[in-house]
Order: sequence, then structure tokens, then C-alpha cells
Amino acid sequence: MQEILVLYYSHRGSVRALAEQVAVGIHQVPGAAARVRTVPRVSTVCEAVEDDIPADGPPYVEVRDLEECAGLALGSPTRFGNMAAPMKYFLDGLAGAWVNGTLAGKPACVFSSSASLHGGQESTLLTMMVPLLHHGMLLLGIPFSEPALNGTRSGGTPYGATHVAGADGSPVLSAEEVELARAQGRRLAEVTLRLAGER
Repeated sequence: MQEILVLYYSHRGSVRALAEQVAVGIHQVPGAAARVRTVPRVSTVCEAVEDDIPADGPPYVEVRDLEECAGLALGSPTRFGNMAAPMKYFLDGLAGAWVNGTLAGKPACVFSSSASLHGGQESTLLTMMVPLLHHGMLLLGIPFSEPALNGTRSGGTPYGATHVAGADGSPVLSAEEVELARAQGRRLAEVTLRLAGER
């Protein structure tokens, strides 16, 4: 069984909803399983102190999750066209994994959510890819052979699954957003298995 890390930060639930659907897509591929993890919040004043285990949802990520995963799906809300600070803070602390090549050669994909349709989703996805390239990861997008990518009127890009939460921050995904997140999970799982020589 090839375990794929689905790692995300979610403030109001939209990215968590996407992460859950990416995980569903991974589980749809025989021989692949999703390990879902999140990162804690950070403070603008000083380092936030969080409980070791979140009150709800998946556990916080540990370096061993990166070491043990065969692939990575990385998700964050959009913050002015970039990833949210908690995800950036976590990635900034991975110098040891970078030096050791922990993630080198592993496939990866990215996903995001924003409040508005033109809220910087694509630039967020592109900037999320940069640290993964530095780690030597193999990046995957969503090809236009996925019908939902041509039909969506809300989230969904060739760079990765997205959700448009609207002004009220609704975490409810559209049918196309669900399908694209699942398709991204399936594609990541299939490539992971191919790289592992299991397909």
C-alpha cells in the first residue's frame, strides 16, 4: 500500500473540504491510501501555542509523515495570491528535509480556495509549487481531459483543484469542484503507484 500525504491548512473549512475530496480520489485507486494531516495556526505577534492534538480534524503533520509518504497533496487558502502563513511557516522549517532529499523524486500536487473567482487562486497554486520544486518533487496538474475542468463555473484550474467560497466563506463545494479534487487525488495516486513500479 502506497500512502500519500494530504497536507493542508484551512481557516474556514473550504480547504479542508477540498482535502477530504482529494483523499477520496486517492482511496479510489487500489493500492493507494491517504494520510490526512494539517498544520497549526501561527500568530502575528509571537509563535502560537497549540495543543499537541487539534480539537477536531486530522492530527498535525510531523516530519516522519513526509519521510513515510510516497506522494504529497498540499493545500492552502489564498492570501493575496499566495499561500497562508501557517503553511508557509511549516514549509520554511523543512531545511533538514531539503538537505536530506526527503521529498526528492516524489510526486506532488497543490490545491486552494479563495473568497472570489479572481481572488488569486492560480498564483497561489503556482507559488505553492516553488518550494516543492526546491525539494525535487515531481509536480502534477489536472489535464483538460477532465470534463469538469471545461464545465466548471466556479473553482478548478489546470494547476490544481480550487474552490470559490464566496463572500460568506461557504465550504460547500460545487459538483465540478468535488469531481476535480477527486480526479486530482486519483491522478496523484496513479502516478505514485507507477513510480513505485506497481502499475
